[in-house]
Amino acid sequence: MSAALPRTTSPLIGIGLMCAAMAILPGIDTIAKHLGQQGVPILLIVWARVAFGTVLTLPVALRIGGRGALWPDRPLYHTARAALLVAATGFFFLALTYLPIADALAIFFVQPLIVTALSPVILKEHVGPRRWAAVAVGFAGMLIIIRPGLHSLNPGVGLALAAGVALALYLMMTRRIAGRTHAMVTTYHTSLMGAALLTLALPLFWQTPTPAEWGLFAALGLIATLGHLCIVMAYDHAEASLLAPLAYTEIVMATVLGWWFFGDLPDRWTVLGVSILIASASYIALREHAQGARAAP
Repeated sequence: MSAALPRTTSPLIGIGLMCAAMAILPGIDTIAKHLGQQGVPILLIVWARVAFGTVLTLPVALRIGGRGALWPDRPLYHTARAALLVAATGFFFLALTYLPIADALAIFFVQPLIVTALSPVILKEHVGPRRWAAVAVGFAGMLIIIRPGLHSLNPGVGLALAAGVALALYLMMTRRIAGRTHAMVTTYHTSLMGAALLTLALPLFWQTPTPAEWGLFAALGLIATLGHLCIVMAYDHAEASLLAPLAYTEIVMATVLGWWFFGDLPDRWTVLGVSILIASASYIALREHAQGARAAP
């Protein structure tokens, strides 16, 4: 984990680590949905996610950046990023109280399309007609999943979309500071500022957890830390364009866990919409790689 270690590349290792992360991370959604069904306040679950995440990523941040990593160099910027991540997490956890895990995750995965659509305005990046076409196709896939007008609109749909928009803005802010520090140090700073924000508001939603709930809170932080550690290590071994489409394998494990614990399975229209979303987002990732390869010389 030391920044001084030489970078080695092995695409197969990167693919394996990315798939492992996507198999681990749906555990967060499963725990959050269970806690929400038990009446635990959503903001308390989000607080536990970032608070335990801060504690668990602190040793890694110290190992990489030393004492200088304890506090971000741009606290206001990281606070704004953390607020967006807290909002995305809170909206998504709340969506899980209305939707099956796989359905909420499928709608939430609209965020790569939002990043592409907003990047010309916010990041001043050029988006060509092919990627605009992929964005349009991806949004068509999202409409197939939601199917507005064909049935009563579930509140979870709007919440999952709000989570996707908040995460898209968070990712664009993250892209602006990419390369300034190690990804795990940035992850620690995000958790730290998010925990600070929610701790200030803790008296507003505090409900004394049971010992079992404290254990699940700790599991949230542990799963999140392990998952993001695997992602960071995966990007040390393989290119982003290769790994980005693999993020959608998370839906597979989310479907399995949703069926096993809650008896939920996505219908055929959701599967079709997810397939279109995956295809369009994968094409966008490949186009970004091709643009980067041409610009590299």
